Amino acid sequence: MEFVKPELEYAELLPLLIVFGGACLGVALEAILPRGTRRLPQVGLALVTVVAALVATVVVGVNLDEHAGAAGGEGRGLVGAMGSIVVDGPTVYLWGLLLVFALGGIALFGEQRLEGGVSAFTGQAAALPGTEGEREASTRGLEHTEVYPLLLFAVFGMLLFPASGDLLTMFVALEVLSLPLYLLCGLARRRRLLSQEAAMKYFLLGAFASGFFLYGAALVYGYAGSVSFAGINEAVRAGSANHGLLLAGIGLLAVGLLFKVGAAPFQAWTPDVYQGAPTAVTAFMAAGTKVAAFGALLRLLYVAFGGERWSWQPMLWVIAIASMLLGAILAIVQNDVKRMLAYSSVAHTGFILVGVLGVQSAGELADGQYTSLEGVLFYLTTYGFAMIGAFAIVTLVRDAGGEATAYDRWAGLGRTSPLVAGAFAFFLLSMAGIPLTAGFIGKWAVFTSALSAGAWPVVLVAIACSILAITFYVRHIRLMFFTEPSQDGAGVVTRSSLLTSGTIVVCLAATLVLGVVPGPVLDLVTGAGDFIR
Repeated sequence: MEFVKPELEYAELLPLLIVFGGACLGVALEAILPRGTRRLPQVGLALVTVVAALVATVVVGVNLDEHAGAAGGEGRGLVGAMGSIVVDGPTVYLWGLLLVFALGGIALFGEQRLEGGVSAFTGQAAALPGTEGEREASTRGLEHTEVYPLLLFAVFGMLLFPASGDLLTMFVALEVLSLPLYLLCGLARRRRLLSQEAAMKYFLLGAFASGFFLYGAALVYGYAGSVSFAGINEAVRAGSANHGLLLAGIGLLAVGLLFKVGAAPFQAWTPDVYQGAPTAVTAFMAAGTKVAAFGALLRLLYVAFGGERWSWQPMLWVIAIASMLLGAILAIVQNDVKRMLAYSSVAHTGFILVGVLGVQSAGELADGQYTSLEGVLFYLTTYGFAMIGAFAIVTLVRDAGGEATAYDRWAGLGRTSPLVAGAFAFFLLSMAGIPLTAGFIGKWAVFTSALSAGAWPVVLVAIACSILAITFYVRHIRLMFFTEPSQDGAGVVTRSSLLTSGTIVVCLAATLVLGVVPGPVLDLVTGAGDFIR
């Protein structure tokens, strides 16, 4: 058997290599530097790594036209790493978006002022909650700086996920992005038992979801004789007698990906994990994981199973409707801010799935309409900025026990801290889809895309759920501005460092600009083109 030397397109894969190299270097720093001196080098390394990867992504995107028509004349980009990684317009856009959100995550991870000079992460994860070991670690001001390499490994998995060219690479990316998040969710300095419970639930349910994905990959391989998306697409269009094998494989693969985006009925982990994890992790995970997972879902459905659209589309109709209804209804009855945002995230997953049901080809659309890919990419952009900004504000509202996430602690906040309450209200209005916010443009893009594909029943449900969602968003705004504080007293907005404040300001500006002047980003999304098929 002759050995074939693998060929790697190092220039086009440079963003991935930079992030992976930075993560490995961060692990080396943990082994070399004394514990008390690791924080600044780790924060600096993480920031430099992500900024360098972002610059490399821009360079790759600018030079993408050199690879136009790399796959049979469709799309811009190339299939690299021996067919395992696809670098095309949507991939580059998602890379840039994920890296921008990663910068926000690093800023929130590095915040120390809110916890009295230490980070929000526990000083000794191995110590049992309430034991002398945990109290000693807290007294000494210890912190886990491993969180920065873990974040970079998660970012590497997120970058690889939507760029995967075959099922095996996609599975590896799924595990690389998931395992660091399982650990990060259990490292909260406050409410240790709740944090450990969140990590355990996320790990167990995530392991089952990964098993479904791997089993689905095996069935699809049995049908197509290939794990590459191009090979699967050819087999699907050629047809086969084992159609039931294909449908079972699609269903199982969908379970693994729909779990990551938090769609019903696979959303059970979302409120518990969002509530129990450190809020900085929740912010990064809420934005980054959804962007990466939807990018992977779109590539899998459009590229590998595009010829079987009429088989998987009814499934997404049901899941989109269930996610919107369940998320909107259960968010109404919550009395915790983080759980409310978690169920809101489930509803937003349904709204994004509405966009997935839209028309895939720009040639089938009238002027002023957007394809499903363009609508979903823009919605993910608006959603990510609003979520990171909202959770960043949650870290500021505190009482004697730490973060004050109960509703009664937010009563009257608009009177004591009008700027913070106003910023949070603006993020909520964007999530509700109110005009002049980014959320309105995002919903308009996905709804019109779905209408052009004839999915008007789902759009009607989406509009109804959007109106229903206004109930709990406005309820919280009313609580902050028009409700007297409870007898136990309201939470106090703690002064943060430039890291958290800057993240909030950037997210606020992005949410406003994307709502008032969305044209440049919409043009950028449109210019990204389509997936290489």
